[in-house]
Amino acid sequence: MKTLFIDKEIKYIGSQLAPHWIYKNFKIQSDAIVAFCGECDVKLTEMVDIEDVINNEPIYSKYMLSFISEQFNVNLVEGVFRQRLLMCTIKEALEKRGFKIKRDGDDLFVDGRKLSVSIATKSATSVLIHTGINILSDNAPIPVSALETDLGIKDVKDFAQEIMKNYADEIEDIELASTKVRGV
Repeated sequence: MKTLFIDKEIKYIGSQLAPHWIYKNFKIQSDAIVAFCGECDVKLTEMVDIEDVINNEPIYSKYMLSFISEQFNVNLVEGVFRQRLLMCTIKEALEKRGFKIKRDGDDLFVDGRKLSVSIATKSATSVLIHTGINILSDNAPIPVSALETDLGIKDVKDFAQEIMKNYADEIEDIELASTKVRGV
């Protein structure tokens, strides 16, 4: 799996969760995960989480670290497993820094306040995952925690690169492990 931190700010509006968005914009043609920082403002018309649409819960963050991953030859259930693995990877990285993080499904919390958003969906060609982690907690529509505001993590780029490397290594290790056993 290829990784890339995108140094320019990108406003995540939901339309980026699309097949081949990474390939079209960053010339990465394979399973990949990219990260970038910027505002997050997903209107209900762009939401793929139907529960959030029914509950009239658009997503907003003044400044968020976003990860987008596209993975091919994966069904949706395996994609959700991979999404949960990404959340566990983030949780482990934060716990390694001494923070107490609670994971509930695909959500991370600090002191009962939501730190992240995440969704996995299926396109005709791939599974797509978006995970966002608040960097700042200003103007959030619900009580949230944030990397910089609450956890004091200032070097978001290094943090993102660590997450992507660990996640890509874990996926590669899982795939390798599946090739070393004999069938019974």
